[in-house]
Amino acid sequence: MEYTSALRHVLSLADLERMVEPPGVRPRYDLNRMHALLDALGRPHLSTPTVHVTGTKGKGSTSSMIASILRSSGYSVGLYTSPHLHTMRERIQVNGEPLTEEEFAATVAAVWPAVEAMSAEGVTTFETLTAMAFHAFASRKLDWQVLEVGMGGTLDATNTVQSPQVCVITSISLDHTKILGDTVEAIAHDKGGIIKPGATVITAPQTPGVITELEEACARAGAELVRTDERYEWGVSGFDLRGQSFRVEGQNGAWDGWLPLLGEHQVENALCAIAAAEALAERGHAVTHELTVDGLANVRWPARLEVLEEVPLVVADGAHNPYSAERLVEAVDRYFGPRRRVLLFGASLGHDLRGIVRALAALEPEAVVVTASRHPRAVAMDTLMDEFRDAGMPVQWGGSVAEGFALAKTLAGPEDLVLATGSLFTAVEVRECLYGIPPEEYPEFQDVRFSSRVR
Repeated sequence: MEYTSALRHVLSLADLERMVEPPGVRPRYDLNRMHALLDALGRPHLSTPTVHVTGTKGKGSTSSMIASILRSSGYSVGLYTSPHLHTMRERIQVNGEPLTEEEFAATVAAVWPAVEAMSAEGVTTFETLTAMAFHAFASRKLDWQVLEVGMGGTLDATNTVQSPQVCVITSISLDHTKILGDTVEAIAHDKGGIIKPGATVITAPQTPGVITELEEACARAGAELVRTDERYEWGVSGFDLRGQSFRVEGQNGAWDGWLPLLGEHQVENALCAIAAAEALAERGHAVTHELTVDGLANVRWPARLEVLEEVPLVVADGAHNPYSAERLVEAVDRYFGPRRRVLLFGASLGHDLRGIVRALAALEPEAVVVTASRHPRAVAMDTLMDEFRDAGMPVQWGGSVAEGFALAKTLAGPEDLVLATGSLFTAVEVRECLYGIPPEEYPEFQDVRFSSRVR
């Protein structure tokens, strides 16, 4: 099997991420299908020690940080994240590198007989990719696997792992409310489903109601809860357009380091990664202060408050809910100062569009250019126009991301800021425009609707 054929196989399955009209409720209520698939593959998910990460915001960044720390500590590491930026292969990384096209195709070939044998059960794209990650990590006999939850926690395909040594729960806020619940407490209850007996559970600062849910989940499972806001003090000590220096003080000493990511929220994510590293060290693993700092300094996580160009200043960020938009506004004010701001905005279905737009109003943009990414779940531009007009912001029709980006740059002077945000897909396509990255397109799978095969 070659790579293009492998992609077609995986994308021929029901793909909840790309459905234009996804179900209003969770499409299944247990993990039996995923367990059956993994049983048919020889239970590869149980072969590799695990760090499991969930949350609303920062779970991908934190997963990448933990994987980088483990690599700096001399371990071989598999990292499974979603969604991808430029190629599906990015979702499954081994020692910091995505699977090659040949490796991806070989992994599809290895799991496909089991997927095909369960065609009546309707195995999904995400379940197949998760099984592929488990297979890839187990077949290479890696020391660790770091798994980012796709959505929620309790019923996520990654939650088939049985004994994660560390579970991390990053900041929880409202998102995917039709599926996970319409309060942060309900969402926390769902995400707390990854907590397993004997695990050390690291949590970012949370609201009191969320802490109560996590404390109860840990008590039920017999797991230890570590609250980073109680155990550590931290601060940003300096920054430039490439990243920021930080200081963290805890019970076991202090960390002075560099993080090649901007935003105070990224230091909060780094705090979770540091706490996870300490938990692993307490369990006897060779993860030291120095190696932790080295790992954080070498982390890569694009399209999150990423400076792509300096004249004019072009920044891409995948903020896609009101909370992340609020944090983005804070970061723009802190790191980029009082520049004129031109906003390039494209959103995806399933998120709180009105809340995002209202949060971004605090940027006081000189102009807003709305766009639609090539993703099938991109929100229509006329809908975006209406939202920005209702919020009292000057808005223009941008067309495709490439067209909208070109327009935004004509509206910006050399000292101004062009900020591309609203969805990760918008940020990705701007990166492709600037860096000449060829997109990995799936034209035959663009028009994806909900199918009764998904259960």
